[in-house]
Amino acid sequence: MTSHWSLRNFRLLFSASAVSNLGDGVSALAVPWLATLITRDPMLIAAVAFATRLPWLLFSIPAGVWTDRVDRRRLMVQADLFRMLLTFGIVAMILSMPTFPPDQGGLFIVGLCGVAFLLGAAEVVRDNAAQTVLPAIVPKDALELANGQLWSIEQIMGSFVGPPLAGLLIAYAVPAPFALDALSFALAAGLVWFMAVTPRPARAGRSAWVEAREGINWLRGHRTILQLAIILGLMNALAIMTVTILVLFSQEILGLSAAGHGLLLTAGAAGGVVGGLVCPRIAARIGQTPALIVAVALMALCFATIWLASSTWIVAVALFFEMFAALLWNVVTVSYRQRLIPDDLLGRVNSLYRFFGWGMMPVGALLGGWIVTIAAPDIGREAALRLPFLLAAGGMGGIWIYCAARLRL
Repeated sequence: MTSHWSLRNFRLLFSASAVSNLGDGVSALAVPWLATLITRDPMLIAAVAFATRLPWLLFSIPAGVWTDRVDRRRLMVQADLFRMLLTFGIVAMILSMPTFPPDQGGLFIVGLCGVAFLLGAAEVVRDNAAQTVLPAIVPKDALELANGQLWSIEQIMGSFVGPPLAGLLIAYAVPAPFALDALSFALAAGLVWFMAVTPRPARAGRSAWVEAREGINWLRGHRTILQLAIILGLMNALAIMTVTILVLFSQEILGLSAAGHGLLLTAGAAGGVVGGLVCPRIAARIGQTPALIVAVALMALCFATIWLASSTWIVAVALFFEMFAALLWNVVTVSYRQRLIPDDLLGRVNSLYRFFGWGMMPVGALLGGWIVTIAAPDIGREAALRLPFLLAAGGMGGIWIYCAARLRL
């Protein structure tokens, strides 16, 4: 069997993922931190996270139809170049701010939300195309290993290297991390451009609704994949609810600077790196369904730990194992979908899966800000900042009970 590492297309895709996820990791810290420099209002900070995630709810299905109609490689290049231009737009916006916080903070938050929404829309298109192109460039029996390695490099660059680098850059100059982010998108687009993927035949004359309905009908006929999508949606809503508040949790409870918060996020990245390398072996040893049940139980435990913690080290360990569990879930479910879904439907079904699985993230983002805002007057600011983690732990516990009773791959 030919190793997928010997395939030039995979090496280029791997390199492009590494570069673009470095930029994503930088912006993952820089964008919410920029929002906290503009305002301390949890709802306004949540609005930025909401704008970033909303495109997954609005555009997942159209993006799937588009992905199955056009050259996926070209689509990835165009999306990355668009993200480059948008990120340079954030640099221009920062340079236009006279002070922090600016006098017209609300106006700048609206502008940041608008750019975040467009960046999220481009991410929907790019990520769907990238995930659906993988089965065309590696053997099917290598999908778990290839996905695990891609997830690992994404975690290394996106969470292990990117956030602490962003913390250092933002301390040096607020626009610096965004300039680096824009350049990373340009380099990623260049790497993908050199991939040699056979163009897919065009299906002219067919309406987008007819093609979307084909994907809907296929998903309706495969109960397990639909079940996984809905479970993922609930899990992502709970996770984003905590991620939205984590930046304030770090500043006000743990007392961390931008650089310190970046280092905290690397703990989660380390869990992702280890998970990407180890989780395919765990799934092979204990089986797919038990692996998913273990992953959900571990996530519930990690959220409960952060709810109780006041130590940066304890939070770091919890983030490590939370991301490890997330990688275990992803390695199993992504490979399962890629192997089972026909290639000519992969873009549409994958986008429908993400509509359910990722479309709940904007709801979770707003929910996190709303919970803190409503609870703070009654229970105090610190208890309110902890509350989303408690609710996430309880929600994950309920999902674990359901998975143990009803989920079977």
